[in-house]
Amino acid sequence: MMKKKNNKKVYVAFAADILHEGHINILKIASSYGHVIVGLLTDSAIAQYKKLPHLTYKQREVVLKNIKYVDELMPQNTLDYTENLKKIKPDFVVHGDDWKTGALKKTREKVVSTIKKWSGKLIEPAYTKNISSKMIKKKMNEPGVTPSARLSKLKRLIDSKKIVRILESHSGLTGSIIENLSVQLKQGIKEFDGMWSSSLTDSTLRAKPDNQSVDYTTRVSGLADILDVTTKPIIFDADNGGRLEHLSFLIKSLERAGVSAVILEDKVGLKKNSLFKSQTGVKQDSIKNFNKKISLVKKVKISSDFLLAARIESFILGKGLKDALKRAYAYSKAGADLIMIHSKEKTPTEIFKFSRIFSKSKHAKPIIAVPSTYSKTYEKELKKNGVKIVIYANHMMRSSYPAMIKTAKLILKNERSYETEKKISTVKEMIELIN
Repeated sequence: MMKKKNNKKVYVAFAADILHEGHINILKIASSYGHVIVGLLTDSAIAQYKKLPHLTYKQREVVLKNIKYVDELMPQNTLDYTENLKKIKPDFVVHGDDWKTGALKKTREKVVSTIKKWSGKLIEPAYTKNISSKMIKKKMNEPGVTPSARLSKLKRLIDSKKIVRILESHSGLTGSIIENLSVQLKQGIKEFDGMWSSSLTDSTLRAKPDNQSVDYTTRVSGLADILDVTTKPIIFDADNGGRLEHLSFLIKSLERAGVSAVILEDKVGLKKNSLFKSQTGVKQDSIKNFNKKISLVKKVKISSDFLLAARIESFILGKGLKDALKRAYAYSKAGADLIMIHSKEKTPTEIFKFSRIFSKSKHAKPIIAVPSTYSKTYEKELKKNGVKIVIYANHMMRSSYPAMIKTAKLILKNERSYETEKKISTVKEMIELIN
């Protein structure tokens, strides 16, 4: 190992969410080569290839600045090192040899080609075995998460990710799937960022009509099964929020449980699902009255991280773009943190017209889209047109129903269950899932 040369610049990039002996080993080796500059990945940089860190950038910065091997610290705003490398032109870049394969392989290749321009050298110490942030986080998540820690995650995700991906959950089982499922792709790991508690699927689960037959107390109590086995943020579908006199109790219950956001729709009277072809008899609330609900929520909630989304039904009721924008401006001004714009068209044309105009206005707030009817639309198109949160609002329930019908029919037809065995989970898989 070389003696430290203070005139040599050494660059090390870290997420540093949970520091362990592997990180210290890297920093110690880097320090032996010269002046250590740590590029601390921002939340948005980390979110490009793995889960949002537990600690904020500022919290991670404080820790790293107080490690003796770190001489200097700067933010790294992307997974790509290029911008920082060109800025400081380090003599050495130090990284563990674990990035030769996997999600960071292309990042490594770009580092090598960039520092080669000024004869920089890549140092790759052997990866420290039997320890990783992933392993530690897994252990940390086993006991669960506090309501306040869960609640704050959605706001951080909105600030850090180009699009936040939410999937409907109606049970502990579906919540567990969303919590643990991930797909490894060339550009990194993809997963769902949080869960949607849908009034439609909560009603369907209980075989009741989606007209608020299932009261809020029952629905909030039902969240306990999901909360017990997950740590990711939850967005709650509150329909129109009910009577103004009762709304404050719902908000208090949701915030106390650790729900991150509530969505209120600007319709009045007995609920009729927005995706019904006929909306005869359905009335939209006045802007004045709906703003009272927004003001009440803002007054009642305790945490600034608990978010309120105003759901605009103008397109559903055939009132058009002008009315939708008028309401969006008014709701935003009244204090809504997010705007959900809904449509039952088969293409996202009217949604995109709305989002492009609203996102450029002085009242702009993050936009939520629910592409249930325009399901051919890719997330990259949503991002391009100003959508920040995409909710897949009923797909877990819709996928389970036909599967259960098919299984039940096979048993009736064959008078035994053998024919179902290759189409369903094994008993062993079920036991392993819950133990």
